[in-house]
Amino acid sequence: MSQIEQKIIELGFSLPETAKPLAAYIPAVQSGNLVFTSGQLPMIEGSLAETGKVGGSVSPERAKELATVCALNALAAVKTVIGDLDKIKRIVKVVGFVSSTPEFSGQPGVVNGASEFLGAVFGDKGIHARSAVGVAVLPLDAPVEIELIVEV
Repeated sequence: MSQIEQKIIELGFSLPETAKPLAAYIPAVQSGNLVFTSGQLPMIEGSLAETGKVGGSVSPERAKELATVCALNALAAVKTVIGDLDKIKRIVKVVGFVSSTPEFSGQPGVVNGASEFLGAVFGDKGIHARSAVGVAVLPLDAPVEIELIVEV
């Protein structure tokens, strides 16, 4: 088991199986020394953990937890490409999409679920650039979706 996977376990999580794509794409692709993930939803054991809009039926606190699940799924996707998460040199960028009501403006706080988790797992290598974007709807009515760019 890699040191990164051990750290994930120490934090009370486990690396899931890679979520099956919902359309015509692959979960992650490597170009040079970068791995780009497709957007990862908060899937747990093949099912969407929750649906709805943040600021509506989904609380910001719950959405933040779901962003952590998305980040775990993104790391699983990265592993399918590189084989060993210890090969990650740094998390370069996190892109977070938050399906939210028009009046909700706390998207950065939701995406902190992914950012704080990656910081806890990778330490200084987990400090990254980031976007947190509010959107009208996500696939399957998911409340949050996360993409990663990592350097290997």
